[in-house]
Amino acid sequence: MFAKENVQKWIKSALDDQIAKILVKSSHLTRIQLETLLIDFLAENIAEQRIKMAEKARLRLTKAEISRGAFNRTLKQARKNVIQSIYTVLLLGYLRIFDSTRLDPYIEIANKLQAYVDAYKNILPDKNRAEENLRVINTLREELERSLESFSKEKVFSEP
Repeated sequence: MFAKENVQKWIKSALDDQIAKILVKSSHLTRIQLETLLIDFLAENIAEQRIKMAEKARLRLTKAEISRGAFNRTLKQARKNVIQSIYTVLLLGYLRIFDSTRLDPYIEIANKLQAYVDAYKNILPDKNRAEENLRVINTLREELERSLESFSKEKVFSEP
């Protein structure tokens, strides 16, 4: 099992990440729903044993006690929002509202995001080039932040 403090520290750092903040701001997930999904993901993918909902609820960052039922409702809402977002994109493609050219900006930003994640994962372990690597990661992060901010302000649909 993992320590509550370690889980909460990881979740807080994920939620405080500048890119994650930009992404969640334009997503269908609230910060609480994202936190709940992260807890559920960690519990299902990292724990060596099954963790009960009451235990997952205690992992939330809030100081107040969260009931198992409240945690379950938030998790259900978060999962529903994720699934509905995916179906929305599929529906818009099916109805030809989003053709491949309208999806290109999404694909481009997803590729930049993947490049950043890959760079972060692969560059940091190299201690001999730590300073240069941090500069590269910061440059990628800043470019990604600018792209995400500008992308969220663009009008994907034409004005009526």
